[in-house]
Amino acid sequence: MMKTLVLMPTYNEAKSIRHTLTHLLETVPGVDVLVIDDGSPDGTQNIVREISAENPRVALLERTEKLGLGAAYIAGFKLGLEQGYELLVEMDADGSHRSEDLSAMLLAAQDADLVIGSRWIPGGAVSNWSWYRQALSQLGNKYASRMLKLKLSDVTSGFRVFRSELLRRLPLGQVQAQGYGFQIEMAYRSAQLDAKIAQVPILFIEREWGESKMSLGIIFEALWLVTKWGLFPKLVAR
Repeated sequence: MMKTLVLMPTYNEAKSIRHTLTHLLETVPGVDVLVIDDGSPDGTQNIVREISAENPRVALLERTEKLGLGAAYIAGFKLGLEQGYELLVEMDADGSHRSEDLSAMLLAAQDADLVIGSRWIPGGAVSNWSWYRQALSQLGNKYASRMLKLKLSDVTSGFRVFRSELLRRLPLGQVQAQGYGFQIEMAYRSAQLDAKIAQVPILFIEREWGESKMSLGIIFEALWLVTKWGLFPKLVAR
């Protein structure tokens, strides 16, 4: 296996983080994990410190305030690249991304620059979502893909594997989106660089613990940015 670092942003994930990390380390024994915590008031970082003290495969990057998903991942990308990791994984801490699916994604990354874990291709699925939420997700993905001319079925998926070579080519300091739109922007910028993008089917499981970080503000940010980039591609800073 290529040297792999799983990046796991957290904010108030004390109820889920121990189970998520334990299951990941048992299921995919060849990876390391970096938890990026944005000053969780519920003590998430304390639990990660305990786990890290017992297992050197787990590290903690502490930030003093909630700066957004995009900023957390970019901080993790930069640290992982500095430490020589070849594959960098985006993965949620709430258990919605299954460790069982990661092995297939890592295998696909041997021949792709970016691997997206997709809910909306044959073999992919979601668990514990209403029909309305599924329809909304699929509609949002279709809108973003068509506006940005991306041949992807799940451009909003947050379960991904990046090769280090692609991340070094991407202008991480110019990424505009911080929330929901971050995943769309990273896929769009990767496609602009003619990166080879693969999609692997995953089962997305709705979180059992904690609260979703999704908000109307995050959704509107993504909608606005996708529309702007689709209509005026030159507004995407390069």
